[in-house]
Amino acid sequence: MKKILVTGGAGFIGSHLCERLLKEGNEVICLDNYFTGDKQNIIHLLDNPYFELVRHDVTEPYYAEVDEIYNLACPASPVHYQYNPIKTIKTSVMGAINMLGLAKRVKAKILQASTSEVYGDPKIHPQPETYWGHVNPIGIRSCYDEGKRCAETLFMDYHNQNDVKIKIIRIFNTYGPRMNPDDGRVVSNFIVQAIKGKDITIYGDGKQTRSFQYADDLVEGMIRMMNSKDSFLGPVNLGNPGEFTMLELAQKVIEITDSSSKLVFLPLPKDDPMQRKPDISLAYDNLSEWEPKINLEEGLLKTVKYFKNVVSTQ
Repeated sequence: MKKILVTGGAGFIGSHLCERLLKEGNEVICLDNYFTGDKQNIIHLLDNPYFELVRHDVTEPYYAEVDEIYNLACPASPVHYQYNPIKTIKTSVMGAINMLGLAKRVKAKILQASTSEVYGDPKIHPQPETYWGHVNPIGIRSCYDEGKRCAETLFMDYHNQNDVKIKIIRIFNTYGPRMNPDDGRVVSNFIVQAIKGKDITIYGDGKQTRSFQYADDLVEGMIRMMNSKDSFLGPVNLGNPGEFTMLELAQKVIEITDSSSKLVFLPLPKDDPMQRKPDISLAYDNLSEWEPKINLEEGLLKTVKYFKNVVSTQ
């Protein structure tokens, strides 16, 4: 049995990760300050004697004897990370420093949940890990994009200078049950609007593309990365290379929800990337042939079922 710390463990992705790690027979400490996390996401785990829930902000040091750390703590949707941009970048940078310091002290292996946002509005398509990105350092998204880029730098420097065992993953758009219905992400936005019969808001002309990964596929990739050989540090892309326009996504959501919603078009937000698609060949080659198993239609069906329950209780 390993003792594993998950920061941001009450969040959308963190809660799925905690659940999976417990199922595999590990002891899990879930750390969250509930800025975007929700106790409801992990309430079903509280009776498990090997699960511990701690209210804590990663910008403050934390001390525990652990074998592994998954560092997920950070608001990840534009609505939330732009709400308090200084807090967002502090969470990425100071949170990384505090967790790396803990990993160094107790000789734990630590994984950084980085993001495809490090590529910015990419000039290369699809995006391989060797691409350095095209990021505005002073834009409205910079607190998140540059915070995550700096965290990657810190991870690599702690490894090179202090021999800390690190892993870096870059997460592409992920969706599934336990997403916050008000987080402003495109999948949750479209589904909630469709269920309520409201107009579906599309920014720009709707021809910009994204690649959508179901949460279970991501968790599988994260655990494989943590358990991969020590010499493979990353960064490694974890995403679904299936590429869809916003118009295609909206149409699929309308079909699945059998909604009468109409499409409305609004101006494209500043610095919003036009294309986003991962090159996952590095993950396939180094993580036991990892690749997403759940296609968009199957994942949307599961996600819509979850949101129908959530929306009906609001």
